[in-house]
Amino acid sequence: MTDDSPPEALSLTTPMIQQSLLGQAVDTADVLMFVADEEMRYIAVNQHACDVLGYTREELLRLTVEDVSADVEAHAQYQEMITAKGRRGVTSLRRKDGTLIRFRYSATETRVSGLPYFVAIGVVDDEA
Repeated sequence: MTDDSPPEALSLTTPMIQQSLLGQAVDTADVLMFVADEEMRYIAVNQHACDVLGYTREELLRLTVEDVSADVEAHAQYQEMITAKGRRGVTSLRRKDGTLIRFRYSATETRVSGLPYFVAIGVVDDEA
């Protein structure tokens, strides 16, 4: 009797494969995802965020939260989020062409190698 199951290195249950699958799913999901550092610099963004805002990933990663946010309170709100380690809300984002969209989001702190990063996940709020 032979075992037709894939070798452990190719198993879908290995952490590396799971992370790759999750990463691909997040990158193409119909949500906007941003990861920024304490200085408000974007560290990672998903493809849907790039598409909605009209930037390439490389362009968006050269920007800060304040470059994209159309909210005059963005800096203060970001500092509050850092202190609270998270935030939920609705804000305005400026697309590359200058038009505005409403972004309903949930943001939380995560740590990588002991350094804090802030992950915001949300959707375009068509009801605002």
